[in-house]
Amino acid sequence: METLSAVTIGALAGVAVYLFLAHDLPRVLIGFVLFGTAANLAIFAAGRIGPFLPPIVESGATALAADAANPLPQALILTAIVIGFGLAVFALMLIVRAQRTFGSVDCSTMVEAEPRDADTRAAAAPTETHSPPDRKAA
Repeated sequence: METLSAVTIGALAGVAVYLFLAHDLPRVLIGFVLFGTAANLAIFAAGRIGPFLPPIVESGATALAADAANPLPQALILTAIVIGFGLAVFALMLIVRAQRTFGSVDCSTMVEAEPRDADTRAAAAPTETHSPPDRKAA
């Protein structure tokens, strides 16, 4: 079971990194979601998955049983799922806005802030250096 979960987490992380390197923003978003899933599975695996007792304190006991699952990773993963979903929706809205603004979701075509040729780069370069003004004590 541990080998299968390790291979699954590694495969998800590998696919996520591959998608991060794409120039297409929806693929980058899918990679972001897959990487979050891989991180959640890694945290979940740290919480002793398997045939353990549920993390419930029995009546009269003061602590969990020794063979109970750790409840902290489960709580962290629930929080991470909610936060990851919110970030994914926000990133999706940014991608939709980029599509409307630039007409494409390819990163290599989004060059609005960059000069178009060498002449405009030379014209945009500063010609003189400005030093900060001297401040006089009041």
